[in-house]
Amino acid sequence: MTYEPAPEQPSPWIRVSKIVATIGLVVLAGVAVVGGGSYLGRLVGSTFNSDDPSASPVSVQPGQDVTIEIPSGSTAEDIGAILAAQGVVRSALEFEVAVRNNEADARLQAGTYGMQTVMDPNEVVAMLVVGPVADVYRATVIEGLKVEEILTALAEASGLPYADFEAALLNGDVETSLAQMPAEPTLANWEGLLFPDTYEFASSAEPVDILQRLASTMEQRVGSIDWANLESAGMTPYDGLKIASLIESEAQLDEERPTVSSVIHNRLNMGMKLDIDATVLYALGTDDPAQFDREVDSPYNTYLVNGLPPTPISTPSRASLEAAAAPAQTDFLYYVLSDLEGHHAFAATLDEHNANVAQSREDGVLP
Repeated sequence: MTYEPAPEQPSPWIRVSKIVATIGLVVLAGVAVVGGGSYLGRLVGSTFNSDDPSASPVSVQPGQDVTIEIPSGSTAEDIGAILAAQGVVRSALEFEVAVRNNEADARLQAGTYGMQTVMDPNEVVAMLVVGPVADVYRATVIEGLKVEEILTALAEASGLPYADFEAALLNGDVETSLAQMPAEPTLANWEGLLFPDTYEFASSAEPVDILQRLASTMEQRVGSIDWANLESAGMTPYDGLKIASLIESEAQLDEERPTVSSVIHNRLNMGMKLDIDATVLYALGTDDPAQFDREVDSPYNTYLVNGLPPTPISTPSRASLEAAAAPAQTDFLYYVLSDLEGHHAFAATLDEHNANVAQSREDGVLP
């Protein structure tokens, strides 16, 4: 048997010093917890029936929609109390823990949020970091509309009065660089200057903001097109807008737009009247061909007046703008609808054109 001496017993003073050291460490740890995050202290306190209402878990049915308003300047503790009171989180403290874990304290954003009851606190933190989603709606302005029709579409989409949109155009609040506005503009002066597209607007947007967006978009679209050929002929981009509006009103098929454009350009170059039916209907204030009257006295009647009309007659698409700037190279001077799908028959001489018209009538395309 191997002899092992018994361990030496520590003196009483050593035992006392170890106890004191241990107590000191516990105290220091407690101070660190208090200094580093009082919410942990409150979390522990809640375990022992804290009287803090925001620390008490809520009991609500999950998945219920609720609107939460976070005031500006709210702290994470303030937000936690709001969320807990509405049942979005089970307690304010679990939200604060999620904020700390995601290091999001300085990134929480005020605003109005659509949330649900009993959400994952981390998901709530993510929503508050992204910020409130703006209340928006979509408004579609289709090609070929007249300015009054555009204002009607915008009023219906926004729920704002038509009169407010009209006033925004007429009182000078909306601006464009494409045309020189008279001192007292009419709606006709704004014809063709609002780009057709599908737009997304905040519900708080005012008519002037909405219309300026359309006007600025048209400026951008026109500015992105090469008008060199047009300008070399002594015309301006605004003249190009007029031509584009005529193309938009006459051509139903994109592939025919450059050819219709060539007819317009050829006639202008030869000093011929344009003889475009759409300008007559615009002068009459109708889209009904049955009311067509080529003798109507109007500067828009291209059967009586040489050159382009005073303004565009509709809002052109980008395809029509491009066709106006780059017409096809043809000798065509005439066209007539040749089928019910929107195709036209083009001609270089009046005899050819008359034959095309007779054929369209025989086919039942024309009355």
